[in-house]
Amino acid sequence: MPISDSDPRLDVAHAAGAAAVALRGCWNVQGLSDGAGGARARRRIAALRGALTDCAADASARWDLTRVEALDHVGALMLWQAWGGRRPAHLEMREQHRQLFDNLAAIVHAPAAAARRDLLAPVAAVGAEMLRFLEHLTGFVRLLGQLSLDLARFAARPQAGPWREISANVYRAGAQALGITALVGFLIGIVLSYLSAKQLKQFGADVFIVDLLGVAIIRELGPVLAAILVAGRSGSAMTASLGVMRVTEELDALTVMGIPHGFRLIMPKVLALAVALPLLILWTDAVSLLGGMVAAKIQLDLSIAFFFDALPAAVKIENLWIGLAKGAVFGALIALVSCHFGLRIEPNTESLGRGTTSAVVSSITVVILADAVFAIAFSNVGI
Repeated sequence: MPISDSDPRLDVAHAAGAAAVALRGCWNVQGLSDGAGGARARRRIAALRGALTDCAADASARWDLTRVEALDHVGALMLWQAWGGRRPAHLEMREQHRQLFDNLAAIVHAPAAAARRDLLAPVAAVGAEMLRFLEHLTGFVRLLGQLSLDLARFAARPQAGPWREISANVYRAGAQALGITALVGFLIGIVLSYLSAKQLKQFGADVFIVDLLGVAIIRELGPVLAAILVAGRSGSAMTASLGVMRVTEELDALTVMGIPHGFRLIMPKVLALAVALPLLILWTDAVSLLGGMVAAKIQLDLSIAFFFDALPAAVKIENLWIGLAKGAVFGALIALVSCHFGLRIEPNTESLGRGTTSAVVSSITVVILADAVFAIAFSNVGI
């Protein structure tokens, strides 16, 4: 292939024991590639790079760039790398090309900016988290107020209420959760009875396992266990469903059609969980006590009939009512928190996953806090 005058090339001459390297042609993107294909262009650039490196090995070489027709950052970088990141001792070039090498030298030798430690960064981080918490609290209170208005509207005209949505949510959050709550409750009852039986057996207090299981399960473990399972199962589903509606712009479509979100989406979920969770607690209590009876029969040889006879006297009825009241409050709180995070999801998949995770964690935290309030408020009731 004939060589044109614009092709980049090196002319090397030796005089007085020193090499004189003169660059000619176009040392830019167009000149280095010259319209050649990928493999041929790479071979051409590799040959020029090797020739430059061989010439740069002679520290006394004189470089002449005054006859270069065109030079850009690509050609300048190739020369800079061949020179080892510094200009040779003997270099002549045009004034307009000098700025290219000045830029490369400034990049290489630019001092790294010293990282300054911001002493107020922890304070700023705490402040940001406080503002974020206040924002969530404001949104939650606003949602609670809207729910109160929707409940008043529903009480005024129950025939126009979203009964189908309420029944569907009761089925999804209640009936479909019977299996998992039964399994976990039965295993918890077995574990609690098994561990307690070993301790009671040492003191000859076998019969008091009825009191221990009855109060622990009916008053505390049953409500909290069912609430945590529902928060992880149904609460996350509520957040995800609202988030998907946000992503697919269904919420915007409801707004355009004049259908209120609170009355058709939020209120049915809150009412459904407030009704379904107490029923799930009854179911979880019964299955957990059954598991405890089975373990007590194996460990302490206490018959199931003895359990049924001793349980009403060991556990006051107030404990059952407290557990059911917890269920109603826990269910409403889980639904509110899940819907709060669901409505805050942005129209992207990353926000959907982050919002669902935050809803589950926040729901479980709120349940535990509410249980602590119940424990303090009713510490003298039923014990």
